[in-house]
Amino acid sequence: MDPDEILLEAEDQMDKVIAHLTHDFSTLHTGKASPSMVDAVMVFVNSYGTTSKLREISAITTPDARTIQIQPWDRNTLKDIEKAIQSANIGLNPAIQGSVIRISVPELSGERRKELVKVAGTMAEQARVSIRGRRHEALDPLKKAKTASKISEDDYKSYEKQIQELHDKYIEKIAQMLASKEKDLTAV
Repeated sequence: MDPDEILLEAEDQMDKVIAHLTHDFSTLHTGKASPSMVDAVMVFVNSYGTTSKLREISAITTPDARTIQIQPWDRNTLKDIEKAIQSANIGLNPAIQGSVIRISVPELSGERRKELVKVAGTMAEQARVSIRGRRHEALDPLKKAKTASKISEDDYKSYEKQIQELHDKYIEKIAQMLASKEKDLTAV
């Protein structure tokens, strides 16, 4: 594989790690209602005999800063959705009101905020490990090419430096994202 392609592939993979971390962070609520808090909840729909993500079987909105509203496409799934949210252990209590489900998002306690900061830190560390893995995956074919004398030592050092700079850029991006999320979580 061409060394330039290896660099592009490494950058693409690192972008995916950042996108995944962004999604993970969106599931941590800061006391404000967000559809992402429940959209991935898996719902077993008895009448269909299938399991689906909540966002696939309903419209999820936030009419105000403390409320999540779920409007299922099929009214018969209300009880299934309510049961799935309760069993998802996400600290939310759904209430069926007519043809919709409303969830009041409680204010976070100081202790819960600290727990969420730890969870965010764990998510960020997993992303860092993933970035390091992408760096390693990019360096392996270059080392093999150098060993097989397909690229010179100087070229190898140049590409190795570029991959390290890419790694450092993404590690810094993760640190900035974590700092921002911690700030959101600790703000009262």
